Amino acid sequence: MTLEQIAELETTLGPDRVLYAAEDLATYAMDATATFHQRPACVSFPESAQEVASIVKWAGRHNIPVVTRGSGTGLSGGAVPVPDSLVLCTVRMDRVLELDATNRTLLVEPGVITQAIAEAAAEAELFYPPDPGSMRVCTIGGNVAENAGGLRGLKYGVTRDYVLALEVVMPSGEIAWLGSKCVKDVAGYSLKDLFIGSEGTLGVVTKILLKLIPAPAAKRTLTAVFDTMEAAAAAGSSILAARLTPCTMEFLDRTTMECVEEYAKIGLPTDAEALLLIECDGHPAAVEEEFAQVESLCRDGGARDLRVAQSAEEAEQLASARRVAFAALARRRPTTVLEDATVPRTELARMVRFIQETARKHDVQIGTFGHLGDGNLHPTCLCDARDSAEMARVHAAFDEIFRFALELGGTITGEHGVGLAKRPWLEAAVQKPGVQLMRQLKSVLDPQGILNPGKILG
Repeated sequence: MTLEQIAELETTLGPDRVLYAAEDLATYAMDATATFHQRPACVSFPESAQEVASIVKWAGRHNIPVVTRGSGTGLSGGAVPVPDSLVLCTVRMDRVLELDATNRTLLVEPGVITQAIAEAAAEAELFYPPDPGSMRVCTIGGNVAENAGGLRGLKYGVTRDYVLALEVVMPSGEIAWLGSKCVKDVAGYSLKDLFIGSEGTLGVVTKILLKLIPAPAAKRTLTAVFDTMEAAAAAGSSILAARLTPCTMEFLDRTTMECVEEYAKIGLPTDAEALLLIECDGHPAAVEEEFAQVESLCRDGGARDLRVAQSAEEAEQLASARRVAFAALARRRPTTVLEDATVPRTELARMVRFIQETARKHDVQIGTFGHLGDGNLHPTCLCDARDSAEMARVHAAFDEIFRFALELGGTITGEHGVGLAKRPWLEAAVQKPGVQLMRQLKSVLDPQGILNPGKILG
C-alpha cells in the first residue's frame, strides 16, 4: 500500500480516522486467537454505511485486501490481517438506532457491544438471549460474522435465530438491505443467511435488525458435582430425555474447576471430575416445576453435592464459575489455545474422555468446559508458543481431537468459526463438494477476492 493510496483514503475519512504508523498498528495485528499475528498496512474507522462503501470501492480500485474487525475477541483468527491489508474497524459504528417494542425488534450498528444490546432490550422489558462468553466486550457485528452462540444456546438458539435483517456493503460497494421486520418473509432466497457466519468474506455488515422476545419472569440456578464425567453427562441426558429444556446446562472438568477456584475462590470442589451449572427460566410456576425435576434427576444421577442459589446474587456467583473459565485457565501458562469441537450430546462423555487421553498421549495440559446441552466442548490447551516442540504436540493433539469429533458425527467448530485456525480440517468437516460450493459463492460475490482473503477457504 502506497502513501498516495493512504492519502486518498484520508481524504475520504479524515486523517484522524486512518492509522498507518507502525506503533499504532500492533493492536490490530491479532485477535484473541493464540499464535496468529500479522500487522496490516493501515486501519480505518468508518462511521456510516456510506463511508464503508467508499472504503470498499477504494480497496477495489487498488486491489487492496479488506479485513473487517470489531473488538477483536474472535477465537479462530478471523480478524487477523493479511499482508498489506486494510483493517476496516467498525467500533465507531456503535449506535442503537431503533428499539421497536411493539414489533419486538432492535436496529443497531455493528459496533454495538453485545452486553449493551441485552441491556437495551431489558430496559424495554424484552430479552436478547444470545450470550457469548465475551459479551461484555464483543460487538454484535462480530457475533453475526461468526454466528456466535453462548451459554443459553440450548433453549434459545444462537445469533442467527435472532437476525431478522441486515444492511450489507457488497464487495462492489453497493449497499443491500436483506430481510425485514416481518415475522414471515419468504420473498426469494434468504440472502441474509449467507452473510451470517461468513466471517467477513462476502460483505461488510453495517446494520443489524434483531428480534427480541419477552423477558422470562423467573430463573433458578444450581450447580451439581459428580465424581465422573460419564455420570455428569448421563444426568444431563436424563434431563433432556425427560423433555426438559433448561436455559443453561454447562459443564466444567476437574482441571477447569481447579483453575476457576484458584482464580475466583467461590467454593468449587477440586477433587471432583465434573461440575454442572444448570439454570431454568420462564413463568414462575413452570420454573419451579422444571427446577424440581432437574434437581431430582441430578440427585438420582449420582450428584454428590447440589448447591441451589438462594438469591439473584448467589445465582450470579454460581454462573460466574462457568463465565470465568477461560480467564481462569489462561492464568496458568503464557499461551492459551481455546477450541470448540462439537459432537452429538449423546457422545459428549466419550469425547471428553478422548480429549483427556489425547492430552496425556501428547504430554500437553488441556482443561475442558462447555455446553453440555448442545454438545459444544471447549478443550483449552495451556502451553507456551515460544516452545516449538510443545506447540507441535499441541497441534498433533488437536488434529486427533477434531478428527475424532468428526468420527462421532460432530463438527470442527460450533461457534468460533473457521478463520485461519480451522482451515486444515474444513474439507473433512463439510466434504469436497461443500468446499467447492463455498468457493463458487465467494467467487460470484467477491470476484476480486478482496474481502478477508485466506479465511475459511484459504
